[in-house]
Amino acid sequence: MSRPAADARAGRAGPAMPARIAGPAVTLTARDWRDFDRPDRIAAWDALAEWAVEPNPFYESWFLLPSLRAFDPAARIRLLVLEVDGQIAGLMPVKREARYYGYPMPHLRNWCHANCFLGLPLVARGFERLFWRELLVWCDKATRMRPFLHLAHMPGDGVLASALEAELMGAGRRSAIVMREERAMLRSRLSPDGYLARSLSPKKRKELRRQRRRLEDAGNLFVDSRTDAEGLARWAQDFLALEARGWKGRAGSALACNRDTRSLFGAALRGAGHTGRLHRLSLTLDGRPIAMLATFLAGRGAFSFKTAFDEDYARFSPGVLLQCEALRLIERGGTNWVDSCAGADHPMIDHFWRERRLIVRRSIAIGGPLRRGAFDTLARMESSA
Repeated sequence: MSRPAADARAGRAGPAMPARIAGPAVTLTARDWRDFDRPDRIAAWDALAEWAVEPNPFYESWFLLPSLRAFDPAARIRLLVLEVDGQIAGLMPVKREARYYGYPMPHLRNWCHANCFLGLPLVARGFERLFWRELLVWCDKATRMRPFLHLAHMPGDGVLASALEAELMGAGRRSAIVMREERAMLRSRLSPDGYLARSLSPKKRKELRRQRRRLEDAGNLFVDSRTDAEGLARWAQDFLALEARGWKGRAGSALACNRDTRSLFGAALRGAGHTGRLHRLSLTLDGRPIAMLATFLAGRGAFSFKTAFDEDYARFSPGVLLQCEALRLIERGGTNWVDSCAGADHPMIDHFWRERRLIVRRSIAIGGPLRRGAFDTLARMESSA
């Protein structure tokens, strides 16, 4: 199932994972995630990520396992794993929920936490439709008293979205998109300077140049861009401290404010950094970081994971200046787009990055006639609310 990692990370299209699809050779099972927290399983998981038709770093082993260790020590979450001829061809974490966005409504959902910004399953190229078919059949049989599957943080388009639509239509299965939003994304063939010229007004570009000159007058201004793991532990500590000094620290939502999120941040950066999957960008003044950005590299894309800036220098817009430097990601080989992972209508990035990625929440009917009838009623109620 392996192919050169460099090809996979560059997202080069290749042949589907070689396998026979015949009767008992295809299985989808719900697994205890702790069974996958061992070297041989992680290696198979990582091979799947290399073969995946669409990237999702948040469901790769180096991010999802630390997330599960931090937030699911009792192992209530299960990994739905599709295997074809003994090889992993698909994977998605799921959880049985008793409440639906605050309402008492049992359902099954893909699992995401507050710092997981995409709920797309990892599926090997060529197995997209099979994955959804087997997953929905499993849901029909294994989830009594739950009338629907809820998929959150899903792209509204792409290969997997199209495969899901085709499977739903082919099976005559009801579904409803219950939320849609567009978040900022960077996808352009323009140079960084060309993109800035198209994206920002002449007045705004002039103001940014002035702010940068004022910082340069104040001390030694330096931009550090890295994809290696050198100094990673110190960088992570500096980031946590920088974020905690700002409004998130005052609100208690900074990563450092919670032991579990602090641990996850360090583990995820180590996992990505030691495999060449982390891009670190820092703007420093006299050696002190005043803006920092951690971005995950995946396939032909990238995902802006976390950013922070020093509010003492807010009048110089260090975060925006750093985002200007981040435009150079599209100049590196193999990176064609960057997902901001920001909420819709973000006050800064939405006015800077002009492309958009559609993100949806979708609910799907599961079970027999009674449960599917209940889903129809619930879907009508939600759509009319």
